Amino acid sequence: MKKQILFAGIAALMLASCNQKPGTELTLSGLNPANFQTTVNDAPTNLYTLKNKAGMEVCITNFGGRIVSIMVPDKNGEMQDVVLGFDNVDDYINIPSDFGASVGRYANRINKGRMVLDGDTIQLPINNFGHCLHGGPKGWQYQVYNANPIDDTTLELIRISPDGDENFPGNVTAKVLFKLTDDNAIDIKYTATTDKKTVINMTNHSYFNLDGDAASNADHLLTVDADSYTPVDSTFMTTGEIAPVEGTPMDFRTPTPVGARMISDADFVQLKNGLGYDHNWVLNTQGDITRKAATLQSPKTGIVLDVYTNEPGIQVYAGNFLDGTAKGKKGITYNKRASVCLETQHYPDSPNNPQWPSVILEPGQTYNSECIFKFSVEK
Repeated sequence: MKKQILFAGIAALMLASCNQKPGTELTLSGLNPANFQTTVNDAPTNLYTLKNKAGMEVCITNFGGRIVSIMVPDKNGEMQDVVLGFDNVDDYINIPSDFGASVGRYANRINKGRMVLDGDTIQLPINNFGHCLHGGPKGWQYQVYNANPIDDTTLELIRISPDGDENFPGNVTAKVLFKLTDDNAIDIKYTATTDKKTVINMTNHSYFNLDGDAASNADHLLTVDADSYTPVDSTFMTTGEIAPVEGTPMDFRTPTPVGARMISDADFVQLKNGLGYDHNWVLNTQGDITRKAATLQSPKTGIVLDVYTNEPGIQVYAGNFLDGTAKGKKGITYNKRASVCLETQHYPDSPNNPQWPSVILEPGQTYNSECIFKFSVEK
């Protein structure tokens, strides 16, 4: 009897061990989880799949906390993958990109990579037109998050960032919680704590193409609930101004094709400086997570993406630097403006603009940010 119990226990442990191994079946989006299994800086990477009762699927890799694919139904009930990305972790490692990334410590740009905290000037790495972009060349999008799968619809990612990481001060523990709801929304909650005064500004950098392919995004309709935006200079750095959208190509208060005015108003100085749209809009929502901040819609598929956030701003980036050199999932070439990024965040270069909402995090405080990507179909 004891031997039978012992053998039964061993069998149960072996079965449990087998069940805990990463899946080998292809995802709905056609991804092979085995292609995401490697080791980076002694940390294992993997692919995690979230599914809801409605049949929506979201695939995430803990390398960079990246959303790799999002499968949602179109107006004909056919499932479409609506984000750009790669079908293996090696491409994410070897081809510099922000596809789907959980960006930190500081999303967007810091002027000349310099900021002052308590009278001390901190020099950050320079990696974009003379500025520090997305936390530097070794930002969190190129690091491995610890993964904690909670259930079929929920994944928690944890990043332990040491004091001096890319020269940012403070030992920081950051968490990203992805929750796929049954009404086809991806609810992303960010939290962070520090043991030394620092700055935090996290976001998700998914490249959306609601047509389900890599064609031009010119026909996507965009709406942004914002009466103003922050202009940039020729190095893509905010000038410290807040300007009205009224009477300019920056006015998206009513649904407008993303590409239309990049052609008709190509001489507008802000479109020239940004090589198109690569700007932060000052949201009217004032942190109200229940109020819609932006909407992106594909007339082709009828897929609608509504964005909700408690952040004061949203960076709209229309894929201006995509140049056809990167081949993504299924070998598709990603050409210029093949997508639209909707990055909820604090304003660029906020550490150097104290008149704007603060990005400073003190010991004993908790950073909280939330973004909801809600998918539906035009009725």
